[in-house]
Amino acid sequence: MPVPDQRDPEVTRAVLTRWLSERLPGIAIRGLEIPRTTGFSAETLLFDAECDGRVEHLVAKVAPSRYQVFPDPLPYADQFRLLRILDERTGIPVPPMRWYEPDAGLLGAPFFVIERVDGRAPDDNPPYHQAGWVTEATPERRARMWTSGLDVLAAVHRLDPAPFAFLDRTRYGPAGVEQRLGYYTHYMSWAYHGPQPTCAEALRWLREHRPDEPDPPVLLWGDGRIGNILYGDDGEPRAVLDWEIATLGAPEEDLAWYMYLDRHHSEGIGVPRLPGFPSYADTIAYYEELAGRRMRHMAYYEVLSAFKFAVIMARIGQAFIDWGLTPPDSDFPVDNTASRLLAGLLNLPAPGPVTGPPPGDRR
Repeated sequence: MPVPDQRDPEVTRAVLTRWLSERLPGIAIRGLEIPRTTGFSAETLLFDAECDGRVEHLVAKVAPSRYQVFPDPLPYADQFRLLRILDERTGIPVPPMRWYEPDAGLLGAPFFVIERVDGRAPDDNPPYHQAGWVTEATPERRARMWTSGLDVLAAVHRLDPAPFAFLDRTRYGPAGVEQRLGYYTHYMSWAYHGPQPTCAEALRWLREHRPDEPDPPVLLWGDGRIGNILYGDDGEPRAVLDWEIATLGAPEEDLAWYMYLDRHHSEGIGVPRLPGFPSYADTIAYYEELAGRRMRHMAYYEVLSAFKFAVIMARIGQAFIDWGLTPPDSDFPVDNTASRLLAGLLNLPAPGPVTGPPPGDRR
């Protein structure tokens, strides 16, 4: 959900050129692409770096500086650390990592530079079941996109979690569902000032029905879904993106999120799933074969996914209010596609108008 951005391209080019010259002497930047709008995640600057007759296709990922969607974001240095481990020590297809810069004075926030990977990700806006290149793909290609994404997810979960211990947010509880409920309880109160009846009731249900997680926690992608995968023309993943909410926990949580975001992008917006995408029952069965064990309590983790996304949407709604895109008494933070889908999962009343005073600034 983008908002206007005012970054000066010539200033940006000059800053990047000076910075890269220390790493690639004689560098010249060509074809700098700066988005006209930006959103809540990292800003993406595309450019070509020419040096000694060789051209490198690079991307600068700049940390969000105007607004935070998460109350306790993974430090950008830790995001780079995570991605570098994945790049250098595993077979997970992340973009090759190059350099990290902690100084916010250069581009307005810390940033890192990665190599550009060719490929296309399914669209979120409009969602890929509704419009875009995925609607033109064959059912066979859609099926392979879906299962190859699950292959990557399972590969992430099979990694030794020890090198990723720095992702454990112990202040919210032990790794896993208890930690997630602690974190999102804090997130709810931070995200939006007004009442959140659907999320509050869902949180109560999640606490009362919290399952056991008997296995040791594993690395979770956090935002694993086909919309965060760059695919080649053959439907195979070229790169997996967006690790800003990576954490430790049960594989069921990642798998549920993978399916829930797809459900949101179809049922949640009132359009049918495209032919070729395997059913959710078949998805679980396929993943169980990859994992070598039964996936437990998937209905619970689906509700957890819906709850998490509804809290995120409340925060986005608060941002719209703060930016003047919607009025202060807008219902959007509590009545949106995510909160309606969450209410449906738990047979709760449909989200209604906001009651109480207008929300204040929560930046």
